[in-house]
Amino acid sequence: MSSESPLSSLHGLVWIALMAALMAAGAYMSIPVAAVPFSLQTMFVLLAGYLLGPVRGAVAVGLYLAAGLIGLPVFSGGRSGLAHLLGPTGGFLFGFLVLAYLAGMARQKGSAAIGWGRGAAFGGAGLALMYCLGAVWLKLSLDMGWAKAVMVSAVPFLPGSGLKLFLAIACARYLGKRMLAPS
Repeated sequence: MSSESPLSSLHGLVWIALMAALMAAGAYMSIPVAAVPFSLQTMFVLLAGYLLGPVRGAVAVGLYLAAGLIGLPVFSGGRSGLAHLLGPTGGFLFGFLVLAYLAGMARQKGSAAIGWGRGAAFGGAGLALMYCLGAVWLKLSLDMGWAKAVMVSAVPFLPGSGLKLFLAIACARYLGKRMLAPS
C-alpha cells in the first residue's frame, strides 16, 4: 500500500502536468538556428528533473512527447507528430528523457533541496548525454559528418545551456527553500 495520500498523489500529477506544459511553452520561446532551434525547453526539462526527481521528471517529459505525438503543436516552431519526433531534432527530444532523469538524481533522498554542486554535476551529465544523442541522431538523419553534426547541434548551444542550467538550479533552490516545490 502506498504511503501517499490521495491529495499528495494529485499534487504530484499536477506538477507533472505543469512541467510538461512549461516544456511546451519553452518550445515557443525559440530562436531558429540552423537545423536545431535555440529554445527554453532545456531549462524546463532540467527544472522538471530537479523538482520532481528522476522518475516523475522523466514522466513529465514523456507526457510532453506524447502530447506532440498525438498532434498537439508543442514542439519547436509549433510542430507536432511522429515525423517531427523522428526527424533531425528527434534525438534531442528523446534526450530530454535522459536529461530529466539525470537532473532528478541531484535530489537528495527525502529532500526537495538541490545543491549547486550536485545540480551542476547531474544536470551537466544529462546535458552532455542529450547533446551526444542529438548529434548522433542529427548525423544519421541528415547524413552529415561527425564534426559538422557536433558543430551544428551542440557547439552553438553550450553557452546558453550553461545559463539554463544555472537558472534551473536557482529556480529549484528558490522553490525548495520556500517549500513550494513538490516533496
